[in-house]
Order: sequence, then structure tokens, then C-alpha cells
Amino acid sequence: MKTMTDADLGHELELELEAPFLKLLGVRCTQADINGGYVNLELRPEHQNAWQVAHGGVLLTLMDVGMAVAARAADPAGRGVLTLELKNQFLHTAKGTIRVSAQTVHHSASLAFVEAKLWDNDDRLCCMGTATFKYFNKAALERSFKKDR
Repeated sequence: MKTMTDADLGHELELELEAPFLKLLGVRCTQADINGGYVNLELRPEHQNAWQVAHGGVLLTLMDVGMAVAARAADPAGRGVLTLELKNQFLHTAKGTIRVSAQTVHHSASLAFVEAKLWDNDDRLCCMGTATFKYFNKAALERSFKKDR
């Protein structure tokens, strides 16, 4: 899989980057290939908690997105992913531009196991995490949603 450019991202990673919530936050994907997923976010005042550092929910969201990008990039079939399990350790507060580097450790026909690290503007390691994702076919998922209604 090739390294993604900004022009490529809208098509290949539509589920991650076209999500209204991620657009609202300002999440950007800088790379998605066999080596992993890389996303960043320039923190704004609305991303902060009462202590003027990144809110934990923002950090966890960025970790989830980075790992989902890595899981999708590792799938030769180009399927989407659903987060089944997400673990995170908060190590340090984060300020400035934060970035996630995520790599798929193992994937099977239906699951991907991913790990990630998040750094802040001062190159401090702020979070480490792991996640398990289930691969899905978009058409099959849409049929499932229609049945549930």
C-alpha cells in the first residue's frame, strides 16, 4: 500500500476522515501505509480541559483514529474497521500539536491488533495504547443496520 497524500485521503480513508466528529476536531491523517497510520491534531482552546492541556477524551479519540487508520492500511482488501477494544495509558499532559504513530502488530481475516504512541509538541510521550478492530465490508454493515431498524 502506498503512502497517502492529502489528495488521496478522501477516498481511501473516507470512514476515518469524513466523520463529522473528526472534522469538528480537526484531525488530519499524514500517512497510511503498510508501515502504519499517522494522524495529528493542532490543539485549540476547545480541546482543552480546565488546566489548559489536552482533554483525555481528545487524546483517546486521536489514539483510536490513528490505530484504525493503521488497521485499515494493513488490510489488502481495503475493508473498514470497527473498534472492539481500546486500552490507553495516559503518561503525561499534552500541549500544542499532538501526533499519533500506530502500527498493526498482527491481523487475521477478521481482526487487527494495533499499538500506538502519542507525542506532544515537545516530543514528550503522552499516551500509549492498544486496540483490537474487526474488519467489515461496508455493504454488509449497511444491510445489518437496516435489519436492526
